[in-house]
Amino acid sequence: MTASALLRPFTVSIPDSEIDDVKQRLARTRWPDPETVDDWSQGVRVENARSLVGYWERGYDWRRFESELNRFPQFLTEIDGLDIHFVHVRSGNPHAMPLLLTHGWPGSIVEFLKLIGPLTDPVSFGGDAADSFDVVIPSLPGFGFSQKPTETGWTVSRIAGAWVELMKRLGYPRWAAQGGDWGAVVTTALGAMQPDGLLGIHLNTQYAFPARIPETLSPEQRHAVETLALYAGDLGGSNHLQGTKPETVGFALADSPAGQAAWIYEKFQSKTDNQGLAEDVLGLDDMLDAISLYWFTNSAASSGRIYWENKSLTFAGPKLTLPVAVTVFPGDIPRLPRSWIEDTYRNLIHYGEASKGGHFAALEQPEILVSEIRTGLRPLRS
Repeated sequence: MTASALLRPFTVSIPDSEIDDVKQRLARTRWPDPETVDDWSQGVRVENARSLVGYWERGYDWRRFESELNRFPQFLTEIDGLDIHFVHVRSGNPHAMPLLLTHGWPGSIVEFLKLIGPLTDPVSFGGDAADSFDVVIPSLPGFGFSQKPTETGWTVSRIAGAWVELMKRLGYPRWAAQGGDWGAVVTTALGAMQPDGLLGIHLNTQYAFPARIPETLSPEQRHAVETLALYAGDLGGSNHLQGTKPETVGFALADSPAGQAAWIYEKFQSKTDNQGLAEDVLGLDDMLDAISLYWFTNSAASSGRIYWENKSLTFAGPKLTLPVAVTVFPGDIPRLPRSWIEDTYRNLIHYGEASKGGHFAALEQPEILVSEIRTGLRPLRS
């Protein structure tokens, strides 16, 4: 079969019965006792969860998001035994650079939708036509509308290999890649593989800790170590459970949309650059678009397994020699110092420090991330 024949058009269409069902489940939520502290140190606060769930039940419109998503060309293609779902939007500029965007957890293709227009048609958004990209946005295996693995072995290296095949299947001999969170892990794996055609990468999450932490640290390096301890400690509950017992997490969330909402809401709360609440920087609709996608695809367990499959990985990533551009967001946890980034990425073509934003840069600050991707990958065009 030709490569184009392997691509099947896809349209999102959730049955009315499933939308009715989630509203009924939300209305019957059995709430836990309130927390015994006045902050988020025990997890999601019941008062805030009630507000989010109430809006999901009575105010949120899934059909709005479904229509928005279906404005973009979507496809399924079988790679390595799994159907991979992806969005593919070509620029009107024939000289556009192909760009592969990979999400993380609890991310999805949702987080990139606001980037598609500015990346593919920069002129319409105040940019330069020379910065045009074709964008390819796949859903990770077990996430969203991609098929769920039924066997072990879907490590980030295997996912990276599938992405290489995807770009080859789309007819792109030369391309770049970008990612944050698990998307950055996959993109880093691509950088280590250096497949034919990969020009370079952009990361808004950097895996550049030294394998052995030095005894003497600068203030920036000490901050990185402290924020890593926070990430792995008090903020690491969901990561630890999904890395050890993802199926148990799936059981807990598969039957409770309120539980699914709380599970993801807590992560948005703890990892965004907010002034007190995640909704300071993420709209309720943005959060519920992401949460609803996890619910309607029943992917709590299958998405959580990415932690289990890759639990041996650390923030000490491989040394990379291909061109790497990075953007450090001030509210990210952990936040790495430039010295360690430069030591890990030997061919650093761009180092940017954003004025605001946290771990979920594409959702929090899409305009800043778009600008950084344009600037960071511009050297690859020559």
